[in-house]
Amino acid sequence: MEYSLKMRVIFLSLLLAASSFAADITGTWNFSVNTPAGNGSPTFVFQQTGEKLTGTYTGYFGSAELQGTVKADDVEYSFTTQTGKISYKGKVAGTKMKGIVKLEELGEGTFEGSKK
Repeated sequence: MEYSLKMRVIFLSLLLAASSFAADITGTWNFSVNTPAGNGSPTFVFQQTGEKLTGTYTGYFGSAELQGTVKADDVEYSFTTQTGKISYKGKVAGTKMKGIVKLEELGEGTFEGSKK
C-alpha cells in the first residue's frame, strides 16, 4: 500500500513539472502578417531565458529590439518603430505560432509563423 502511494506522488509530481515548462521559441522565425494596412513577411530572432523573451524584428518597418514573455504555450511581445508600438499575442505549437498583431495607429490583424 505504501509503495502505491509513493508511486502516485512521484507520478503527480512529474506530471505537474512537465505541465509547467514553457515552449522554447529561441531561434529564427519567418512570419506572414495580414492587416487592413497591408501584408508583410517579417523575420524574428528570439532569445528566451525562462519566461523572459528578447530579440529582434526585421521587416517592413526596419529593425527593432523586442521584449516579451512566454508562459506555457502563450507568447506576447512588442517593439516600437517609427509608426508606433507593435504588439503580438499568440500561441506556440512546436515550430508554429499564430495569433493577433496590433499596430498602434494602423489597426489589428493576424499572423502565422514558422521556426527555421
